[in-house]
Amino acid sequence: MPQPFDKQWLTVDQQRAWRLLLVVMSQLPSDLNRQLQADAGLSFQDFDVLVHLRESKGNRLRIGELAEALGWERSRTSHHVARMGARGLVRRERVDGDGRGAWVIATDRGLTEQEAAAAAHVELVRRLLFTDMPEEQIHELGDTLAVITRNLGFTPREMWHVESNDENDKAQEDESGKQ
Repeated sequence: MPQPFDKQWLTVDQQRAWRLLLVVMSQLPSDLNRQLQADAGLSFQDFDVLVHLRESKGNRLRIGELAEALGWERSRTSHHVARMGARGLVRRERVDGDGRGAWVIATDRGLTEQEAAAAAHVELVRRLLFTDMPEEQIHELGDTLAVITRNLGFTPREMWHVESNDENDKAQEDESGKQ
């Protein structure tokens, strides 16, 4: 019978990290979803779809590109987009010259609702993830999560590697200095 921490089991540090990650993977999406539903009537998944569309040229992506960006199966993406379309948040449009291709396009309503929800969402993300975390630890967290995403075979989109937004960073520094 294997002993709890021999080679086939996780080390004590690995076990601690794994169990903490399980709590985060369970609780964080739940808390974010609850806040978005209460404040804006959007699910966390709706918000994520709209963010990816907003960050894309013309506020649109092909269904396969959107699925890849979200890390979802194509069929899940298609079903979710159909539900969002019924609520007027997105629309589908055929890709010229491609009988099977479809664009998913954020509507004005979808962009407006996502934008209205963004400030409270960002504040909750800041509070849940970064409260009491020094800048160097935030950088290390980003590096750690980048390794994990690569291990999962997922390549973060280029926009996730945004250089410092001096204006935004300055405003945050000024705000934290007031507290």
